Amino acid sequence: MSLPALTLLVAAPRGFCAGVDRAIQIVEKALEKYGAPVYVRHEIVHNKYVVDSLAAKGAVFVDELDAVPEGRPVIFSAHGVPKAVPAEARRREMLFVDATCPLVSKVHKEAETLHAQGYHLLLIGHAGHPEVIGTMGQLPSGSITLVETLADADAVQPPAAEKLAYITQTTLSVDETAGMVARLSARFPAIKAPHKEDICYATTNRQAAVRAIAPRVDVFLVIGAPNSSNSVRLVETALQYGAKKAQLIQRAADIPWDIICYNMLVGLTAGASAPEELVVEVERALAEKYTVTREDVVLGTEDVVFKLPKILAA
Repeated sequence: MSLPALTLLVAAPRGFCAGVDRAIQIVEKALEKYGAPVYVRHEIVHNKYVVDSLAAKGAVFVDELDAVPEGRPVIFSAHGVPKAVPAEARRREMLFVDATCPLVSKVHKEAETLHAQGYHLLLIGHAGHPEVIGTMGQLPSGSITLVETLADADAVQPPAAEKLAYITQTTLSVDETAGMVARLSARFPAIKAPHKEDICYATTNRQAAVRAIAPRVDVFLVIGAPNSSNSVRLVETALQYGAKKAQLIQRAADIPWDIICYNMLVGLTAGASAPEELVVEVERALAEKYTVTREDVVLGTEDVVFKLPKILAA
């Protein structure tokens, strides 16, 4: 008996970005160099499958430095950390490796430079996200004002006597951020923009691929974690650009079978911290119930590679 038909539109680029790939390599190389256990402050990237896989190899994930035994190395996550964290590690003479994505580090350096030039900074981002906590923690308290929404952009009242600049979280909605920047620029015509776009190439590329597919599909499946900003933005982008339904799933076990039926067009992508293995897993699960016709929708390729820290490169 033949299975009912289903068309699967698979987006590219999708999945791991260079920063995530580098962070995972850092944990793996540290395990090779120092042996298990190696400690990691917070999730190295926002993906349970990745974190569980590294834990199985000997990584131990902790909330703070106090949980790291004396003499064991600790790795800081790809999202970046406030300056106080490496300062405390140095004070305690800990061996630490910083896995902060270089594109997040770029924003940190940008913030420091602008602050030194006398600018007050507006940070467009999401309160409580590790990247935002890390970026705000680069400068003295009060130097950065967080702007989360269009309403914030309309209402924010920065210090009157200071020059004004804005920076952004790297994993935001491209369209939503552009709207907030337009509001801020209208209110503060002299506001200084980043020298180069802060939203990272991977976030931009994955959203563009989703935009290309969304008008065609009945259901868009986005593989990623609920605490992954770039993955959640992909769900929002799919709905904004015409997908009838869109859902974030972590693995094949989360596929919403109740909203999928034969002859549908289903979109599939993965956030920047979701490995390709999970894409394969979801496609196989769909193939168990449907005769799947796969169409790859490729908007470009990525060849970005970031070097490992010198401490691990040898």
